[in-house]
Amino acid sequence: MYSPKVMTHFSNPQNVGEIPDADGVGTVGNPVCGDMMTIYLKIKDNRIEDIKFKTFGCGAAIATSSMVTVMARGKTLDEALAITRDDVAKELDGLPPQKMHCSNLAAEALTAAIEDYRKKQAAKK
Repeated sequence: MYSPKVMTHFSNPQNVGEIPDADGVGTVGNPVCGDMMTIYLKIKDNRIEDIKFKTFGCGAAIATSSMVTVMARGKTLDEALAITRDDVAKELDGLPPQKMHCSNLAAEALTAAIEDYRKKQAAKK
């Protein structure tokens, strides 16, 4: 049902944890399936210098959270915003159709964290 890449990111997720002094934090959830994701960002020179996540959910939710952090690290904010749910699923060598909402949540959590960072920066001006 799941690709070997999904199973690897589920069994050994990368970038798990919190960033206590995060520059941006995004939390999203899907009440239908119960998945909850939070992404933490550290930004330097408009690039994602550090990124971590905490996810409560199924194996696909954990794998997509892990993968989106791998994909976004080192990117500019605009490059990271361009990451779509289809990009995440493709990078994981596919997800079952009933689990595509998980990749959507991961991309949404990343977007929410970037928006949080930008809102905080605008408030400083």
